[in-house]
Amino acid sequence: MNRSIFRPGSIPWRSALKFLLPVAIIIGWEVLAIILDNQFILPRLESVFAVLINPFSGELTFGSGSLVDNAIISLGRVIAGFLVAAVLAIPLGIGMGRSPIIHELFDSFLQLLRPIPPLAWVPLALAWFKIGLLSMVFIIGMGAFFPILLNTLDGVKGVKKTWIEAAEILGAKERQILSRVILPGAAPTIWTGLRVGFGIAWMCVVAAEMMPGTNSGLGYLIISSYNFGQVPVIIAGMVVIGLIGIGFDYLFKIVEQRSFAWRELER
Repeated sequence: MNRSIFRPGSIPWRSALKFLLPVAIIIGWEVLAIILDNQFILPRLESVFAVLINPFSGELTFGSGSLVDNAIISLGRVIAGFLVAAVLAIPLGIGMGRSPIIHELFDSFLQLLRPIPPLAWVPLALAWFKIGLLSMVFIIGMGAFFPILLNTLDGVKGVKKTWIEAAEILGAKERQILSRVILPGAAPTIWTGLRVGFGIAWMCVVAAEMMPGTNSGLGYLIISSYNFGQVPVIIAGMVVIGLIGIGFDYLFKIVEQRSFAWRELER
C-alpha cells in the first residue's frame, strides 16, 4: 500500500481538504434546519434542491421566471456593463501609464470617485437613465471600471524599462513600442484587472436588479421571492449566482495560465 497518499500535503489530501468545509457546512445546515423546523428561517436542503433541479421551471418561483431565464438576463447585463467599463478603462489606463500629462489630468478626479461604492450611484442612475438597462449598465460599469483601470495602470508602469529602452535603441516609434512592448508586457496585469472587474460587476448586477421597478434577473428573483416568503428560492438563486461567478472566474484563470505562462518563467 502506498502510504504517501495519506501524508498531509499529498495531492489526495489537498483534494479532500477542498471539500471538507463545504461538506461540513451542508451537514451543519441540515442538522440546524431540522432543529429549528422553520423554513422561513432556514429551509431544509431538499426544498432548495427541489428548485435547483428544476432550473427551467417557473412554477416554484411564483411567476418570477425560471432560474435559467433570470440567469441569462443577468449575465447579459453584466457583460454589457463589463464591456463598457473595459473599453473606457483600458485605453485610459494605458494613457495614464505612458503620459505624465494625462496622469496628472485624470488622477485626482479618479481618486475622488474611486472610494464611492457602486450602489451609491443608484439614485443618480435612476435620475439620469430611469429604470431600465442603461441604469443597470451604468452601475455595473462603475463597479468594474476602477479594478480594470488600476490594474492597467500598474501593468503599464510595471513593464521593464530595459525592454522599452531596447526598443527605442532599435528605432521603434511610440506606436510600435505600445503595440509590441507595452501591451504584451502589461497584458497579464490587465487580464487580472478584467478578472477582478468581472467579479465585482457580477456582484453589482444582483444589487442593481433589486431596484424598484425591475422585473427580471437573479436579483429581482431573490427580492421577489423574499416578498412571497420563498426562502428556498432565495437560497437557490444565491447558489446559482455563486456557481456562475465561480465558473467565469475559472475561465479567466484558465486563459491566464495558458496565455501568460511566460510570466511564471520570468519570476
